[in-house]
Amino acid sequence: MPLNRRVIGAGLLGLAASSVTSPAVAGTAARSSSASLVRVFAATDRHVVQPLIDDFERRHPGLRVDYVDAGSLALYEQSVRQREDAPERPDVLFSSAMDLQIKLVNDGYAQRHESPHAHQLPKWAVWKHEAYGITQEPVGIAVNRRLLAATEVPRTRAALAALLLSDIPHWRGRAATYDIARAGLGFLIATQDAMATPKSWDVVRALGRCDASLHEDTQSMLERVAAGDALLAYNVLGSYAEAFARKRSEIAVSYFDDYTLVVSRVAFIARTAPNPPGARLWLDYMLSAPGQQLLAASGGLYGIRADSARPHSAAALESRLGRALRPIALGPGLLAHLDRSRREAFLKRWNQAVRPS
Repeated sequence: MPLNRRVIGAGLLGLAASSVTSPAVAGTAARSSSASLVRVFAATDRHVVQPLIDDFERRHPGLRVDYVDAGSLALYEQSVRQREDAPERPDVLFSSAMDLQIKLVNDGYAQRHESPHAHQLPKWAVWKHEAYGITQEPVGIAVNRRLLAATEVPRTRAALAALLLSDIPHWRGRAATYDIARAGLGFLIATQDAMATPKSWDVVRALGRCDASLHEDTQSMLERVAAGDALLAYNVLGSYAEAFARKRSEIAVSYFDDYTLVVSRVAFIARTAPNPPGARLWLDYMLSAPGQQLLAASGGLYGIRADSARPHSAAALESRLGRALRPIALGPGLLAHLDRSRREAFLKRWNQAVRPS
């Protein structure tokens, strides 16, 4: 690929390149031949994927998975900067930053693979037979049930904005949300909210009036709510929040009735993958029924396949959320806010709303 198409990270996104360096995703120095190794760069906690790795290696005794866990922005930066002859190139990239994944695919960093499981996936989860949605993860709110009564939990964004503004002194510093300038997933969710309804800005302004705390990830928001420092966290990733709530009884997770965004972790085979056959086997395994079941069992991630009726299946999620379900589709629509000028304009408006002078 020509150099001018590869070096796009800082110019396109205005990301802080100095804070994201190659060692963040350098991985373990595998000494196996490329034919026996499948290297997966991912923005998903290893403990969630470890059961899949174990089962995959059992099913394919000649293959070993080198799983490298890093942040979504680090994965993106590594991909656009990595030399095509680098010794530790990834075979598969796997991340919940859907927009960054689609940007990489759009710019030629992926290779086509027609998975035999594609016919079991919703159309929105397959793009050009290059990018595949692997999971479905609703975005909602987490509350401290000991400090906020169930009857007070807002069911719509309008109700949330009204609740926060009803008693600003009471809510000051006691709400939490993403800092979208530092969190790739937070930026994606915020832009999708804005495209879904202009009224989403009412919530952002209400959070700003209440001096909401801003976070890089769902985990830190959940910990703040569990400690009682915050009563409510807005736009948390449901898969993590529900797993956290199973261990912490003071946490309750709720989803909005007006609409509930659903994020998908996206995987694709790298164009310069050292082991394309192994990469295809791994991608197909993640989409297979056994792989989907293990993701649900180990990480509580809702599956993407249409042929399962298990508790964390696509059918179960649709039954739970009904018409509120709004999956974020793979495709060029995700690129709308990655243009540098549009990204900066969105961040400026968001910052003015959430950090009023």
